[in-house]
This record gives sequence, structure tokens and C-alpha cells, in this order.
Amino acid sequence: MPRPTVARIDLDAFRHNFRRARELAGDAQSMAVVKADGYGHGIEAVTSALSPDTTRFAVACIEEALAIRQAGHQQPVALLQGTHARDDLADCERLGFEPVLHNQEQLSWLGSGRSPDFWVKVNTGMNRLGFRPEELPEVMSKLQAAGRQHQVIGFVTHFARADDFDSEMTTRQTRVFEEAVAPWPGLLRSVGNSAAHFRPGQPLYEWSRPGIMLYGASPMENRTGPELGLRPAMSLEAPLITTRIVRAGESVGYGASWTAEQDTLMGMVAIGYADGYPRHAGTDTPAAVNGQRIRLIGRVSMDMLAVDLSAAPDAREGDMVELWGKTVSVDEVARHAGTIGYELLTGVTSRVPRVRE
Repeated sequence: MPRPTVARIDLDAFRHNFRRARELAGDAQSMAVVKADGYGHGIEAVTSALSPDTTRFAVACIEEALAIRQAGHQQPVALLQGTHARDDLADCERLGFEPVLHNQEQLSWLGSGRSPDFWVKVNTGMNRLGFRPEELPEVMSKLQAAGRQHQVIGFVTHFARADDFDSEMTTRQTRVFEEAVAPWPGLLRSVGNSAAHFRPGQPLYEWSRPGIMLYGASPMENRTGPELGLRPAMSLEAPLITTRIVRAGESVGYGASWTAEQDTLMGMVAIGYADGYPRHAGTDTPAAVNGQRIRLIGRVSMDMLAVDLSAAPDAREGDMVELWGKTVSVDEVARHAGTIGYELLTGVTSRVPRVRE
């Protein structure tokens, strides 16, 4: 019998969170971003849950788009990194994938053979991908000369600091984007990552791109998903495999980094960094058992971690511990580990089975 460590996937949570995104998007339509295997939840599960509600998906690369087709879904799929080889364009055209065009090499590939519909990326300050605003007229002129302007769906950009209400950068990027694409008013526009949905007065134009919020984690600084009206889609759970009293003055685990100040009821949980739980989540990181919040103590090991059961003295071997989920937000755990919920959700390894509920 395998160990019962599991990631429980709540399909209704996806639907709730997508409805929340559409509510915040106003008049804009929303394409569901399901890259990175549905942010670690399983791309087939996520797309099956959202397929009745969304008319467009977005992923990073063509492999992920192919997984959506293999799952039986026929909505257009935007490829946010575009294609990585000229030969991929034929598959995109045949299968209804919409690559994002963001560099001169990709532009040169459009000069021969059949081509899919595509988006054009505008670099408004993120400085990862995209054409600078001053380059856009030449890009569009080349597309028009090649007789392919009718295949341009619209323009996209990406915000660098939409999660920070104190920063003016998103306002500046929005202004740069509007000015850059103004000469082509008939084309669609998409700027809104998850964080942008929560910025009062932020234009989302025709298409928003909710990602992390669909999974119940927060895109905003110092806010958890539940505080934003989101429901966690993953509950990461593992069993208590032993309990014992650690006597005052004794330590637990590698490095003896935690020492009991008094006799303490301790439990060992069958999960560790080999499962994707963050090694840097140390003492005082929250968890829960039987609905009662508890805390981690000491260092996370490869296959196990220790918890202080003082707040849950009735816990027994075999009880399931929630590492994050409905009682403890993944955003809280991420904060203790010095990272973000995105990394934790996408980092849960294949050793942990995903179970749909």
C-alpha cells in the first residue's frame, strides 16, 4: 500500500476562482492560464474544469498546448513564449494555437509557408520579451507587406509590478502600451495578469489573463488568496507516522536547529523536500491537523518533517496533516519559506499523486 501523502485537487475551486476573475475583469473576456501543468495541479484536470467557462486558454509552450488537445479541448490556445522552431508554425496553424510573436527571428519565420493567427508582444518595461514601442510600426509594416496583417489577433504586454499598489510602474506601462498600439484600433489587447485584476481602475481591455488566482493563491503582496475571495484548489496532505514527547532540552532533526524549552508533543509527517515541500520552511511555519492549526519545528528533511502538536494534543498516528489548503493558505507557507505560492504549487513533485475531488 502506498503512503497516503496526496495533493487533493478541488475542481469546484477552479470554477469559483475563474468566475471571480471574470467578475473583476468587467467587460473583458478572460483566457485561463494553465501553463506549468496547470500550476502543478494537472493540466488535464484544470482544463476539464474550466472548459465550459473559458473560450481561450494560455500556456507557455507548444507541448502544453498539445496536452490541452490531447485532453479533448478545442478552444484556441495562446502560446505566451511563441514557437521555438519554424516547423512548429504548421502545427499551430493546424491545431488552432496562437503563438505570441516577440522577436525578429520569429518574424522572419512568417515569410514562408502557412502561418497561424498570432499575437504581437509589446515590451513596455518588463524587458523580457517583446518589441519596443518604437519598433512596432516597422514590425506591423513587415507583416502588412507579407500579406499577413489579417492574421494578427492583437497585442499583449506583461506587467512587472502589478502586485505592488505603491508602485507607479503599472500605470506607466499601461500608458506606454496604449500609445504604442493606438495606430491599430481594430486589434485586440491583453495586459491583465492575475494581479492586474485587483488594481482599482486598471484597464484590462478585451482579454485578461488570470493565472495564479485560478488556483486560489494570491498574486498580491501581503495578501492571501482567501483574503482576495479565492478558494484554494490544492490541499497538500500527509499522514502523521509517529508521535512522541520531546523532553525539555532535547532537539529534533538535522542540525539540531530546534530545542524544546519544555516537554513537547511532537509528530513526524511523511512529507519532505523530495515531495516539493520547501526545505527553507522552518520552525513556526503553519500547518494543520484535524482542523487545528499547528506549527513546524526544526528543519525539513527529504522525506519527513516535524510538527509541534501542543495545540492539537488529540492528534494520533495516521491523522492527516494539511501542509497547505483550506485551513492554512499556501501564501502563508510561502512567506515563511521566503518565496511565493507560485513556486510551491508548481514545485510539488510527481511523487505526490493528485486526486480530484
